[in-house]
Amino acid sequence: MLDLEVVPERSLGHEQWEFALGMPLAQAISILQKHCRIIKNVQVLYSEQTPLSHDLILNLTQDGIKLLFDSCNQRLKVIEVYDLSKVKLKYCGVHFNTQAIAPTIEQIDQSFGATHPGVYNAAEQLFHLNFRGLSFSFQLDSWNEAPKYEPNFAHGLASLQIPHGATVKRMYIYTGNNLQDTKAPVMPLACFLGNVYAECVDVLKNGAGPLGLRLRLLTAGCGPGVMADAKVRAVERNIYFGDSCQDVLSALGSPHKVFYKSEDKMKIHSPSPHKQVPSKCNDYFFNYFTLGVDILFDSTTHLVKKFVLHTNFPGHYNFNIYHRCDFKIPLVIKKEAADAQWEDCILTTYSKGCVSLSGIRFRSFLDTPWRSLSCSTGHPQQIIPIPSALRSVLDYSE
Repeated sequence: MLDLEVVPERSLGHEQWEFALGMPLAQAISILQKHCRIIKNVQVLYSEQTPLSHDLILNLTQDGIKLLFDSCNQRLKVIEVYDLSKVKLKYCGVHFNTQAIAPTIEQIDQSFGATHPGVYNAAEQLFHLNFRGLSFSFQLDSWNEAPKYEPNFAHGLASLQIPHGATVKRMYIYTGNNLQDTKAPVMPLACFLGNVYAECVDVLKNGAGPLGLRLRLLTAGCGPGVMADAKVRAVERNIYFGDSCQDVLSALGSPHKVFYKSEDKMKIHSPSPHKQVPSKCNDYFFNYFTLGVDILFDSTTHLVKKFVLHTNFPGHYNFNIYHRCDFKIPLVIKKEAADAQWEDCILTTYSKGCVSLSGIRFRSFLDTPWRSLSCSTGHPQQIIPIPSALRSVLDYSE
């Protein structure tokens, strides 16, 4: 049985690890994989048809814990303990929930201070006891008598004192004062671990097509030898088609991995693929996993010729290898009408529908971003969503 420390508005943690609000999905999964011998039977829950409308959930079934991640930024938003009998909980080093200590209203009062009046939800038949960043839900079915009053003006909610002896059914950790309105906070400093993350990626473009990427990067910088001065620093870096390996390394640092292609499956998108002479050496990628970006270099010139931007949607075979790249691509769209007009638009990680760029046209056949697309090419500088790959490719061909 896990023995965990509760920190309101921050985390639920063990001596060796913690799930902190704002933590990226990949880091939480990494913790679960590293401690798979003690944390077992983990489910990944998501909506296949509308992945952006519902939170992505890691359900620790053996321990009665759910980790709810924001569907867009994929950072930890809410920690829910839905079965307190499967886990030990403590606050400031003092246990308030174990096999020997029941999480009653009196115990919660003793551990967390004077309680507020309970808020009763008639639809759920639950009483909610709220602190800043922490909520406890008490089940009405376990009581001998129902609430004594319920004002009509409260629309089914009444402020009541919770009966003595009531035990906690669920516990929530979140940011702010209201669980319903909470949002995933920014990534805490402890989660950077020396890595650089992309806050957003903008595609640079002119009339001829895409030129490259502008990346707004976040890193946990600190003063010389003083961790107390640590803070998040934001910097901007531009990478262009035709940049050398040295240019990219200078701007972004060393990649997490270098991958050499065994064959060129994308040459079909080149203007004249049948005229290309087989190369004696292979093109290679710089893989930046925390940026959600791959950069392809030509094997002969060692210059940038392609960018791959990963959306990291659940269900894809590359899911959780890359962090989600929050990109914006300026495009021109054509409306579905007889007198169709061309309009400027911004294509993002979460876009769906039909887009067009310089005669290149894509259409999403499912109601999920980049789930399945068709494309026809013929322009030397291309933005190509790969069918079923849930990623966008910026390509430059001579």
